[in-house]
Amino acid sequence: MRRRAGRWAAGAGVVAGAAGIAAGELTAGLLSPLVSPVTALGGAVIDAVPPGVKDVVIQLFGTADKIVLVASIVLVAAVLAAVAGVLERRRKGLGLALAGLAGIAGLTAVLTRAQSTPQAGFAPIVAAVVTMVLLRTLVRRLLEWAPPEDRKEPAGEPGPLARRSFLNAMAVTSIAAAVAGVVTVVLTRATAVASGFRGSLTLPSAVTAPQPVPAGASLAVDGISPLVTSNEDFYRIDTALTVPAIDPPSWKLKVTGMVEREVDIDFATLLTKPMTARHITIACVSNEVGGELIGNALWLGWPVRELLAMAGPQPGADMVLSTSNDGWTASTPLEVLTDDRDALLAVGMNGEPLPLEHGFPVRMIVPGLYGFVSATKWLTELKVTRFADDTAYWSTRGWSDHGPIKTQSRIDVPRSGRTAKAGTVRFGGVAWAQHRGISRVELRVNRGAWQQATLAAGISNDTWYQWQLGIDLAPGDYEVQVRATDLTGQPQSENRAPVAPDGATGYHTINLKVA
Repeated sequence: MRRRAGRWAAGAGVVAGAAGIAAGELTAGLLSPLVSPVTALGGAVIDAVPPGVKDVVIQLFGTADKIVLVASIVLVAAVLAAVAGVLERRRKGLGLALAGLAGIAGLTAVLTRAQSTPQAGFAPIVAAVVTMVLLRTLVRRLLEWAPPEDRKEPAGEPGPLARRSFLNAMAVTSIAAAVAGVVTVVLTRATAVASGFRGSLTLPSAVTAPQPVPAGASLAVDGISPLVTSNEDFYRIDTALTVPAIDPPSWKLKVTGMVEREVDIDFATLLTKPMTARHITIACVSNEVGGELIGNALWLGWPVRELLAMAGPQPGADMVLSTSNDGWTASTPLEVLTDDRDALLAVGMNGEPLPLEHGFPVRMIVPGLYGFVSATKWLTELKVTRFADDTAYWSTRGWSDHGPIKTQSRIDVPRSGRTAKAGTVRFGGVAWAQHRGISRVELRVNRGAWQQATLAAGISNDTWYQWQLGIDLAPGDYEVQVRATDLTGQPQSENRAPVAPDGATGYHTINLKVA
């Protein structure tokens, strides 16, 4: 019985390890498709192997070398898991320690990869935790059925029932691991196809060049938001549980509804259209006063009005219902998609193809409207319709259906709650009123008189502006507020309002201690 129980313990370790690996890979598929524990370990092995060994492996296995590597990693993991099961049966905690060490190795490999993101670290942690929990559970049930010879049999001799409980647990865990593995394979294949196409894509040049960045548009103030937000730092808000992985050659955009003729366009055709490059600041309606759900980027795309002109909107239409690959919808006024503003079918962001998480291969960018009614990612359909006839995703949940962006300003430095040195305290931040522009930014201290800040030249009325102001402050506690006025002469609202249903209002306020 001892030998058979040892084999069962090894099997329990393998099953627990398989479930842990499957859980980790599934987590990676959801949060960091480009980096997973298995691929990270494989990359670490490739980096560590001497060139001569690599050459031998390639000669032996050719293009199958990566498959052999992954298979080897899985085999080593299975052996370690089996050892962990045997150790855990012999002494509680030994097997868990080995699983924990394997998890640390996976985490180290993931975090040291060039493509790693903060979210990527969750996958090896999930893998280790799942493995340890299942290993302990399975070995405990095994001990109830077949305890070591130096341990007394449990009272009541529950052998047959304990055996059934152990085998059932093994079966359920195996099935769960298999299901997670299948789902992971589907996610990984789809993402790899989209990512590979994106990596090989060369964007067309813009026929309409971007606006020149005026001299002095970017202020040299430490801590202030950059004039152009990097792709890596750009906010992401959407309803997609997983990032849709769309194969661009199979992508099509349809124009339907109240049109003279339905039109569809594929990705290759879209790339042949005369492209426009524009700096445009977009913001989420969920951005609180002083929040960071806003960013400015250089977008490349074809004007939406050109595609809609091909379809010919019918009289009476006043809205375009745009649909994402994941079924999400937005209601955009037809007027803003057909006037002279640069509403784009964007394919590029800051000089490269759209990142997957920001809508690759195509998304909408509309100056002057919050993203929930305009910035549809993974775009697949534009339905010309009427507000009276159709509602969008958030419109059915109590939010407005138009969503013009409100004038807002933010203090980036100093941060609220910080301590500053007495004397001239340098304040800086950004202000925005997309498609209207900013004419003035002012600060006031302890509800005193407003003081006008130095406003940098904006790239255009569709982007945010940087500002700065030095104020002499003696030691003490201060409340500092900021307000902006748009180019129509309308100041931002002082009244505090929540983000729902159409965007927050109020002055961004910080508390500062000066010593």
